[in-house]
Amino acid sequence: MASYSSICCLLLVFMLVSCTRGESPYRFFNWNVTYGDIYPLGVKQQGILINGQFPGPSIEAVTNDNLIISVFNALDEPFLISWNGVQQRRNSWQDGVYGTNCPISPGKNFTYVLQVKDQIGSYFYFPSLAFHKAAGGYGGIKIASRPLIPVPFDPPAGDFTILAGDWYKKNHTDLKAILDSGSDLPFPDGLVINGRGSNANTFTVDQGKTYRFRISNVGISTSINFRIQGHKMLLVEVEGTHTLQNTYDSLDIHLGQSYSVLVRADQPPQGYYIVISTRFTSQVLSATSVLHYSNSAGSVSGPPPGGPTTQIDWSLEQARSLRRNLTASGPRPNPQGSYHYGLINTTHTIRLQNTGPTINGKQRYAVNSVSFIPADTPLKLADYFKIPGVFSVRSIPENPTGGGAYLQTSVMAADFRGFAEVVFENPEDTLQSWHIDGHNFFAVGMDGGDWTPASRLTYNLRDTISRCTVQLCLV
Repeated sequence: MASYSSICCLLLVFMLVSCTRGESPYRFFNWNVTYGDIYPLGVKQQGILINGQFPGPSIEAVTNDNLIISVFNALDEPFLISWNGVQQRRNSWQDGVYGTNCPISPGKNFTYVLQVKDQIGSYFYFPSLAFHKAAGGYGGIKIASRPLIPVPFDPPAGDFTILAGDWYKKNHTDLKAILDSGSDLPFPDGLVINGRGSNANTFTVDQGKTYRFRISNVGISTSINFRIQGHKMLLVEVEGTHTLQNTYDSLDIHLGQSYSVLVRADQPPQGYYIVISTRFTSQVLSATSVLHYSNSAGSVSGPPPGGPTTQIDWSLEQARSLRRNLTASGPRPNPQGSYHYGLINTTHTIRLQNTGPTINGKQRYAVNSVSFIPADTPLKLADYFKIPGVFSVRSIPENPTGGGAYLQTSVMAADFRGFAEVVFENPEDTLQSWHIDGHNFFAVGMDGGDWTPASRLTYNLRDTISRCTVQLCLV
């Protein structure tokens, strides 16, 4: 029997109508999306800028804030932004997925109206069309807790965002052409931290104080390991979930994932390397920044610290060590452990298996043999106005077929306010990340081998974290 990695999760599928007695605060943003010259790896490239910035402007909000983001597209091609991990409970028409949203046409604008309802934590946004993410257009999102709701740690002296990941010197249109020719992506040319190569970023700290680092993997194809020379990291939050505060020397962060750690500046005053390096690659790429003590005139010295040398087992055990802090408040005052997700019966089971075939001479991914293609009419509009012939519910199987891949505007059925058990399966020899846009899920099981109903006996039904993106390790 073929062996593959699988991840099981419980997904809360919901549709909520927001009804409030008083309006939450509004925050307004005006963004102009343009091309511009950038130099991430020291070579001039055409990048995608937001208000002339790469990475783009940070969004800072508080739980329940309303975000009004007006985006003007000055590119010569359609553009669309996805809000990675931000749940648009007020307006799910605007989650930035092609099929739900219409792309913003060249020379046109669109205003996103989002409410970060009952959310806290660390996230990021990115462009979701035409490989634009390989040209930039991404930025960080911080959602703070409401003042009257305590968080399970003292306020840090500073709060830093690190957007890290792989980078290609080729233009995003060239990368897309490679896939359209039927070939795989080449190996990345390097890694970047906040849009820049090694030692181009410095984070200054005061000795004896504690700082928060929010780290997101915004890359295209590669998992990374994150570490700070001579310093421990206390994990406090993962994509909106306060975690048990375990201490780590380094963290594997997979594509699309976001972690939040506390770092105490308790070492002799000097400079220290902040390092990211690729994971599960035959060639290891690295990039560095500097943690600088304000009372030190010295800089970094010696080689950067190496990352973990063990492979899947070490990374898998680290992933299993992530646990929900049951006594901490989330975005609401009640403890995170007051929601007993493990006691709720699931309405049905969905198994999703990815494959990377060539379809019509182009490199495409398929799920349960179906590779999604958008319809001419956004699916939410077709559903709302009951336009026939745009899509068909259950046009994608709920289990792997083992058959050949094909193109389809695929739509799966879900129960209103139902719970689904979703099993992600990876039969390939590369690590994959799965993201469920606009929703969080409870990652209750993670292992290699074949999933069977008996696998439910190993589920963590008490204190697993909920998140929006999870990795499937290669075997």
